Amino acid sequence: MTLSTTLTKTRTPSGTSGTSGPRSAAARAARRRAALNWVAVHSLAIAATLFFLLPFVFAFLTSVMTDSQALTTNYWPTSWEWGNYRTVWETPGFLTWWRNTLLYAGLGTVLTIVSSLPVAYALAKFRFRGRNLALMAVISMMMLPPQVTIIPMYLFWSKQMHLTGTLWPLIIPMAFGDAFSIFLLRQFLLTIPKEYIEAARIDGCGDLRTLLKVVLPMAKPAIAAVALFQFFYAWNDYFGPQIYASNKPSAWTLSYGLESFKSAHHTNWNLTMAATLLVMAPVIILFFFAQKAFIEGVTLTGVKG
Repeated sequence: MTLSTTLTKTRTPSGTSGTSGPRSAAARAARRRAALNWVAVHSLAIAATLFFLLPFVFAFLTSVMTDSQALTTNYWPTSWEWGNYRTVWETPGFLTWWRNTLLYAGLGTVLTIVSSLPVAYALAKFRFRGRNLALMAVISMMMLPPQVTIIPMYLFWSKQMHLTGTLWPLIIPMAFGDAFSIFLLRQFLLTIPKEYIEAARIDGCGDLRTLLKVVLPMAKPAIAAVALFQFFYAWNDYFGPQIYASNKPSAWTLSYGLESFKSAHHTNWNLTMAATLLVMAPVIILFFFAQKAFIEGVTLTGVKG
């Protein structure tokens, strides 16, 4: 009896260690199932990420290839030709296209915000006769494609103002508001409680001061969203520069100049890809730095109608 008891006590630790094996195997199986569940749930997002990311990877790898390798099926560079970016940057006219695009996108964005915010504020917070009619007119302008008005606008800027061959026919109209920007800002301003505006008026603030001191700080997310929308539109605009500035290379933007660059280097796919990435890089970097404000502004604009 004593011997069997001793043997039982001796075997107890080994039995305990033996049960830890199945427990660890069960834990590993549980972790494996959790990982598989995560992949299953996020498979669509992973597929979408690869769908959007792979073209950029392909463009980058092609941009650092040699001229001869860019025309082959070898997708990995045999030698990394970083000088392709310098070649593109030193192309005659490329810096001019950059300067014109920054002027068009930057100044146009500022003018759009300055002109659209007061209109959106009036449509959101003022009560006046014809307000709904004015709002319907703004929405109607959003539905009107620019190709419908391009002929009379071109005749006006060319025959009356003599500004063809420049970007001013594209920049000046932004000083008179943009329908989409007005509507987006108006939807956001509707979410601002009227008590803030009434309190500012009780303190003696006029309409302009209320807009600048109360409404403007609270509308920063919507302003950021509108600014990004307008900047991206102007940066990628091809139709406008083609109509008004195609006859003068010194007024070309990057979007239109890139087409000319591609035509001149149609066999140099490495240089074409390098130029494409240099054109896309600023807007991608800007979006990553401002995506929080952009998403917040877009999300909050549809809270009230």
